[in-house]
Amino acid sequence: MHSHFHDAWEFERRKFLEFAAGATAAGAIVSPRARADAKPPPPTGKAGDFDFLSGEWKIHNRWFDGEKWLEFEGEATVTGILKGLASIEELRIPARQFSGMGLRLLDVERKLWADYWVPGDKGVMGSSPAWGSFSDGVGLWDADEESEGQPIIVRGAWDQITKTSCRWYQASSKDDGKTWTESWIMHWTRVKAPAQAAGK
Repeated sequence: MHSHFHDAWEFERRKFLEFAAGATAAGAIVSPRARADAKPPPPTGKAGDFDFLSGEWKIHNRWFDGEKWLEFEGEATVTGILKGLASIEELRIPARQFSGMGLRLLDVERKLWADYWVPGDKGVMGSSPAWGSFSDGVGLWDADEESEGQPIIVRGAWDQITKTSCRWYQASSKDDGKTWTESWIMHWTRVKAPAQAAGK
């Protein structure tokens, strides 16, 4: 997932990149949890990596708008298909009049997951996914972006994964991965497990 609220996806994407380039100066939290490296993700992807996310969820969001942290609620429905090679997420945030679809596909040969985003008001998949994988219980997805002519890394991460909860957060780095600044944190709490898992 990438930073995106509002009716105009591209406007919000540019807004996030502008924020990311100057977030540290604005006082955003520098995360000690994001791994301080810019290495390519390890080829550890396998079928079923996103099975933990299938089901119905409530989500508590914390989002930094460049000046302050905002908090609001959301929800998601996630379905795994193709025997664990794909995961489809419908994200809904009524408080922000926002919705969209996350599509995660495993490249079996490369053993990496592609993470695509489809904004609800556009219905068109972004051309370039973020690529990543899970290692030691943490999933990292990095995308190379540019803001005001300066290269930055935008990272999405999954961690704190249990049967009933998990966390996703987004961070950016202006110094090739030496330090990271958080901009969006989602705390997921399971409401209902998928039907196939509920009967086990």
